[in-house]
Amino acid sequence: RNGRGVALTEAGQRLYEHGHHLVQALAQAEADMGGRRDEPLGRITIGLPPSVGRQLTLPLIDGFQRRCPQARLAIVEGLSSHISEWISTGRVDVGLLYNPEAQAALEITPVIEEALCLVSPMPVPPSADAGNAGIAGNGATLPLAALPAHPLIVPERGHAIRKLLETRALLAGLKLDIAWEVSSIAAIIDLVCAGYCHAVLHASAVAASGRADALRVRNLVQPSLVSTLCLAVSARQRPSPLLRQTTRLLTDLVKALPQGTAAASQPG
Repeated sequence: RNGRGVALTEAGQRLYEHGHHLVQALAQAEADMGGRRDEPLGRITIGLPPSVGRQLTLPLIDGFQRRCPQARLAIVEGLSSHISEWISTGRVDVGLLYNPEAQAALEITPVIEEALCLVSPMPVPPSADAGNAGIAGNGATLPLAALPAHPLIVPERGHAIRKLLETRALLAGLKLDIAWEVSSIAAIIDLVCAGYCHAVLHASAVAASGRADALRVRNLVQPSLVSTLCLAVSARQRPSPLLRQTTRLLTDLVKALPQGTAAASQPG
């Protein structure tokens, strides 16, 4: 017991993890023995980052219903670092991760690369580009060196975009102007549309927001900032028909994301 209630002891946590793995093993055995071996049966949990959760949830459920009518699906959202941990502990069966670190407990497969872009209100306020016109020009790109002149709304520390952005800025000797920290990608886009600073996001997130007409999107270049969206499963989990079918469905849907591959293939 503590001031906030009760929590598991260290021994209790170990027992919980053993029990969770036993329940998982039983569910997998039932799925394997409950029908033909090529028929997806059972229950599967998918972890999605918030930046793609809104785009994928509806087509994922629709596709799952058609491909795996006898199976059940659960979808959870979380940061890539959280989803990685959930897969390792068995809470999630398969997930999408941005820029994951190599881990012995995970099998990771890159799916697409997406360029990070500076997202600004449309039209861009004159003060935002003051002194940068000669650098950025009127094209669809912005040099990374020009980014400190743009006040930013960024996700909290630990978010894949935030980590990539700050790492590249540090290596380039740049000090970013972090004006606001907001976790929700949808809320960040709302704030940019309302004229509160700028944001660094994937172009696909802007396209999925339905507010692309109100925003100016410029790829960051010199150097380019590209993040990789990967599919991850547990290295200890034996692939079942349901897991194989789900990973194929996820891969197909990710590759069809609006502007996902196009953003990564633009010059710079």
